Amino acid sequence: MIIDSTVPPARAWNTWSDRPGAMTFLPLGVHVTPLLYSTKQRSATLLPPGKDLLFGRHDMEGRLVEFETQHSGTQIAFRYDKSDPYCLHGTWDGKVLAEWGLRYWINLCLSSECGATVTYTGNAAVIRLGYRYVALMSNTVPVQVTAHETLESAAKDFDDHGYFHTSSRGTSAPVITLRFNLEMMRTGRFVATVADSEELAIAKARGALERPPETEPVLPAQTGRHAGALDAVRDVMAWNTLYDGINQRPYTTFSRIWNLGTFAVWYNDQTYSALMAALLDGESARENMAVATASATPQGNFACLTTSNDTWVDRTQAPNGAFMTWMIYLRHREKSLLECHYEALSRNHAWWRRERDPDGMGLVSCGTSDVGVALYKGTHFGARNETGMDNSPTHDEALYNPETRTLSLLDVGLNCSLALDAECLAHIARELGRTEDAQTFNALANDTRSKIREHLWDHERGIFANRQRHGGFVRSLGPTSFFPLICGAATSEQAQSLIGYFSDPVRFDGSYMIPNVSRDDPAFADNVYWRGRIWPNVNYFVWHGLRRYGFIAESSLLAERSMALFNQSWTDRRIAAENYSATTGEANDQPDTDLFYSWGAMLPMLGVAEVMDINPWAGWELHNTGADVTLGPIHTPIGQVIMTVTNGRLTLSRGQEEILSWTGTGRLTNLTISEGLMSCNIHAHEDQQGILTPGPTYAARIAEIRLDGRILPASPTQDIDLSDIHSGQRLDLYLAQLPVA
Repeated sequence: MIIDSTVPPARAWNTWSDRPGAMTFLPLGVHVTPLLYSTKQRSATLLPPGKDLLFGRHDMEGRLVEFETQHSGTQIAFRYDKSDPYCLHGTWDGKVLAEWGLRYWINLCLSSECGATVTYTGNAAVIRLGYRYVALMSNTVPVQVTAHETLESAAKDFDDHGYFHTSSRGTSAPVITLRFNLEMMRTGRFVATVADSEELAIAKARGALERPPETEPVLPAQTGRHAGALDAVRDVMAWNTLYDGINQRPYTTFSRIWNLGTFAVWYNDQTYSALMAALLDGESARENMAVATASATPQGNFACLTTSNDTWVDRTQAPNGAFMTWMIYLRHREKSLLECHYEALSRNHAWWRRERDPDGMGLVSCGTSDVGVALYKGTHFGARNETGMDNSPTHDEALYNPETRTLSLLDVGLNCSLALDAECLAHIARELGRTEDAQTFNALANDTRSKIREHLWDHERGIFANRQRHGGFVRSLGPTSFFPLICGAATSEQAQSLIGYFSDPVRFDGSYMIPNVSRDDPAFADNVYWRGRIWPNVNYFVWHGLRRYGFIAESSLLAERSMALFNQSWTDRRIAAENYSATTGEANDQPDTDLFYSWGAMLPMLGVAEVMDINPWAGWELHNTGADVTLGPIHTPIGQVIMTVTNGRLTLSRGQEEILSWTGTGRLTNLTISEGLMSCNIHAHEDQQGILTPGPTYAARIAEIRLDGRILPASPTQDIDLSDIHSGQRLDLYLAQLPVA
């Protein structure tokens, strides 16, 4: 059931249901659902997700929602926007007609979850729920109005009788359908309003139709450098955000198209969605992280998969939750997020070490415990699920031990995730004042890094690789060989050797990267799922590893190629794929990929991060290449900001307030802006250090300027000349307190 009275009014009208073309007023469970009928095809559709829908722009709060339909070859553009939280405005526009418009029908259905009666009166369909009324009205009178028991029966009425049929006319039923056709109404407008009386709801709808359309809202977006990257993250997250009526919670599903039940949650997918949503909407980020950790078991692990049909409590996925939680915290600085999830995350970490290290060597393997009744429990395949890379050739040599219930391999990616998990848990514990826990997790992180260097480095090939416990290395290599960079396990010499593999076109380099098995591996030609294809979440982890070790040029190259790969399918076809071909870059060249998958947006998220990112290695960082860019509004530790670069000058603004500007090229890292301090490290290109100018409110309060702790003379102007600064030096501007009003 889709009813939630706690959702904020700004989000109440949105695409909450499993019919993406429908708008739902979540507090009442009321739906406005388009229904299309083609006489040529003799079929009606309620627009389920799939090939007939092209997902357009979508704001997280539903302030603007656009999509196109292609049912039976006729193309119709739909648009929803909101003049206020209780007034939904909609339009349709017949772009291309594949048959006579008289025989192609657009229908608007008003219905509710509880099946309350809808009446048609005063040219409006009206539904009453308690003391609240919802009215649906169009700018032209419908050709006819029909009454039905369900949305499905409204569609079936068309399927059975066509459009030239009048016996279903009515003015009172659980579903009222306003019928239009593209001959008489090639374009149309409609409004759905919510009020506390029928008269008020109808009057509000009539008034809204008489007014000109509202000005388009300002949406989070990116222009110039890596144009469209933030837009894509926004649209994918918003379209895939649904309401789980069984558990009564909003969440971002892994895909609107491929689902495994009434609801479905992959643990790591959910944490990735939380991270991506955090760029745009803090509430959605918190909701998604809560859904991810809600699968915690009494044993300590998070369930690998939870659906309305099955729950895989016998296994989990790689422990990436603490990393995602810490990343979200660094962006929003909301300590309650850490307090909410710390216990479950720390129990999950302890579970890994207790249940997946059968001989106590300090490194873990995949497995499947003897609990639950899940599909694939106690099998080789079930154990492989814990890496998330189900058919990766790097696991082909693994044996399943039914006594230990683990695979024989030490997985390098999995153990790097464990080391990073411990490191981030140490950060979280320290932030929460749990000093002893922080020391324990820090020691575990260091120990795991040491063991990765000792046991998982193949000296002969000069790369990290999976290996048998106390045995040899496996033949196949995947991009998880680069994961020791993200957890800090690689020595500088090992890191340089990894860059050799990264830049080798025979192995991992190429126009499309990074393949999930090296290009010279026989499995690469399989081009199916984890055998040779490119996965957005993997690129994201490798990018961060490169950044952590200071391989800025290589990480920028990976981001550029990730954006090009994504845009190849996104720009015209709006495909955000689960995985991509590493030879052609295509997403739909084979059937084993979902074409609107949430983590597909992790590719354009790299385009966002190349301009602005917030991470554990460089803190809040801004990157100015000199190329024009506009990014935002986007969430940061000081709220929503917009970053622009115009004619080489970087400007950071919050609303109408300018925070700072910089004319140099390179990066500002570890940016801190608080009531008493503005601080950053300057990583400028040689002879391009430029001038840093605090915004007027900050410049007027500068009490002292320090460079790497050394006091600098006060500047007579707002401008701070950085020409003598060496790369990496820290600039601190201490600010006087604001006068008390």
